[in-house]
Amino acid sequence: MSAKRRMIMVAVLVIALGTAWLLNTLNVISGVDWLWTGGLAVAGILVFAGKGITKFSFVVGSFLLISSVSSILRQTGTLRAKIEMPLLFIIFGVLILVSILLPLPTPDAFRDTDGATK
Repeated sequence: MSAKRRMIMVAVLVIALGTAWLLNTLNVISGVDWLWTGGLAVAGILVFAGKGITKFSFVVGSFLLISSVSSILRQTGTLRAKIEMPLLFIIFGVLILVSILLPLPTPDAFRDTDGATK
């Protein structure tokens, strides 16, 4: 990853966390911890931005973004905590299945030294 791209990612992270902090301070949608929720979303976006979309980044990045939305729904009372965790577990499995079925590249870390998928 180039130095410029890393700096852009750092800048986006700082802006997003600052925005989440401000939303939290202003009590926008009271009861929502925007720092935590924004952190999950930013982490998901950074996973995609890091090395592009691969089977691994698709699962992890999507899961973090979905977890962010689910966190908002739970904190606003729309989704009960007893439902959130099993639902996220199911979604994680679906994301793994979809990543296997889609023609996404396998990340280098999951390849053997001869280039074959582990």
